[in-house]
Amino acid sequence: MGNISPIGNRETVADGLQSFSTENQAWLGLLMDSPTNDDVLLDGLHLYLDRASEARFLNSIKLEKTGEWIGNNAPARLQIRLSEAARSSQHPAYGAFRAGLSKSGGLERAYPKAPV
Repeated sequence: MGNISPIGNRETVADGLQSFSTENQAWLGLLMDSPTNDDVLLDGLHLYLDRASEARFLNSIKLEKTGEWIGNNAPARLQIRLSEAARSSQHPAYGAFRAGLSKSGGLERAYPKAPV
């Protein structure tokens, strides 16, 4: 039971990202607050991106907005793992998510450039 999150599982995270309603955004924000839920969040993100890559219609605008929202709302501890997830495939669905994630500037805020 150590790997089961009481707040959700990968399917509920993927479904929440798919519908992306205001309630789901609040729930995802709550999920990101606890480091114990990081693996569930990232597993759900991978499932969401896999589903989007297998869909008949690629909604790149929605994927980009999802990436931007997650990049803006995720804590610093998740920024590198989100970037790795976005770069884990060359499918256009991952590319659209990656574009939104980079547009958010979350990685740069979490790890600013050192003054040299």
